[in-house]
Amino acid sequence: MSPDPSADASSPDASAVPYPTAFFGHPRGLATLFFTEFWERFSYYGMRSLLILFMTAGVVGGGLGFTTARAGAVYGFYTGAAYLMCLPGGWLADRLLGQRRAVLLGGLVIAAGNFSLAIKGLPTFFLGLVLVACGTGLLKPNVSTMVGDLYPDDRARRDAGFSIFYMGINLGAFLAPLICGWLGERVDWHWAFVAAGAGMLVGVVQYSLGAKYLGKAGLRPTPGDPAAAAVGAPTPAGADRGERRRPWRPLAGLGGLIALLVVLVVRGILAPASAAIVGLALVYFVYQITAGGLDRSETRRMLVIFVLFVFSALFWSGYEQAGSSLNLFAERLTNRNVAGFQMPASMLQSVNPIFTIAFAPVFAWIWVWLGRRNPSSPTKFALGLLFMALGFAIMVGASLASVGHAVVGGSLVPRLVSPWWLVLTYFFHTCGELCLSPVGLSTVTKLAPHRKVSQMMGIWFLALSLGNIIGGEIAGHFEDFPLYRIFSTVALVTGVAGIILFLLVRPLRALIGGAE
Repeated sequence: MSPDPSADASSPDASAVPYPTAFFGHPRGLATLFFTEFWERFSYYGMRSLLILFMTAGVVGGGLGFTTARAGAVYGFYTGAAYLMCLPGGWLADRLLGQRRAVLLGGLVIAAGNFSLAIKGLPTFFLGLVLVACGTGLLKPNVSTMVGDLYPDDRARRDAGFSIFYMGINLGAFLAPLICGWLGERVDWHWAFVAAGAGMLVGVVQYSLGAKYLGKAGLRPTPGDPAAAAVGAPTPAGADRGERRRPWRPLAGLGGLIALLVVLVVRGILAPASAAIVGLALVYFVYQITAGGLDRSETRRMLVIFVLFVFSALFWSGYEQAGSSLNLFAERLTNRNVAGFQMPASMLQSVNPIFTIAFAPVFAWIWVWLGRRNPSSPTKFALGLLFMALGFAIMVGASLASVGHAVVGGSLVPRLVSPWWLVLTYFFHTCGELCLSPVGLSTVTKLAPHRKVSQMMGIWFLALSLGNIIGGEIAGHFEDFPLYRIFSTVALVTGVAGIILFLLVRPLRALIGGAE
């Protein structure tokens, strides 16, 4: 199919789009990866939505009969492991498998994990969790890397493509609890796991059938291949010499960094899990910058990724309050009576994916429409942080409005506020998410050395893992401090971070050079 003529004028290179634009003005391969991620997220969120309910349900009711403490520990370890496994998953794709094979293998392992969960028994339950986490680590970073490979030299359309791809994530996340959750709670827990596994198998089948539209995306270049040289990938021997030449240099700063992390943990400022993730990320970045065999331009861009990694973790530490402190606010301090129907607090969790589905195409269109005026990636990150701050500023008002008690039927009850406070907050958080999350995925594929892009995507997902942990620590103080103090602190931190990043835009753009 011929390129979409309307796309040419909006691209930075207005001459021609070097691929068929058969999927909303984007490469046909984007549809393949869109639905692969859709079914992977359907599987993940479908299983995740009922996992803790299944573990705490009584044995008579088909559950595992775990205590809440044990179920919470298993749940936290599993979700953390799913993102942590993205790092070895990216490394395996870069060094051994290639992204295309890694995605296929990851999908099959995820499906096997879900089917293992569907078999009654503790051994198969824990085996299923391990398999799903490992499969997610193989699929998640590499499918995102392949999206970037579809756009050789088209920055604006690449960012737009990631926004459309991101909509697939949210479609899967929105539908999964409705189907798998209903099956688990109303029919049988194990049928829900079967549905999650079946969904992943559908994703694997369509991925295999649609692989012909991916072009060279995800193919592992062979040493000395002209295609590898074209993207700046040195031969393995050259890279090895660079890494052997200076093996001692990463040790210079790591000792002090690790000592600092230990002090922060001992002082109670940083949780051990957070310190472990921060330490892992620092070790990786210091090693790559000092002894990773990078040339000067690659080193500068690696520094940019590290800076954006830090600000991304700050963003997610606020964003992930949706499932914790904001969810508690919905349950305890929000009037959820709608026309006589008492709406479950969890139902408000669907507001964010609905907004994301509605506005992801809008943001995708904006990035393409702006063309050469398209803001740089650091600018979009800064905007994302400011949107996050604005959302929490609204929650400061909501928390102040909820102070005190109301008299109902002669009794004092907590003062409840309108759910529109939360809806408006989630709207601004969604705007921030669409400025930062899909753009962040796109940025990693643009700035990371091509031979390391999958492992860099794995490191990038550590920011989300770190943000989850920090967000959980913040939510743990829900009953210890006035809510307006908690929300105003998050608003202040993310707002100041956004302003600081705006001030860093020009030097970061200088480090990026011609990659954008």
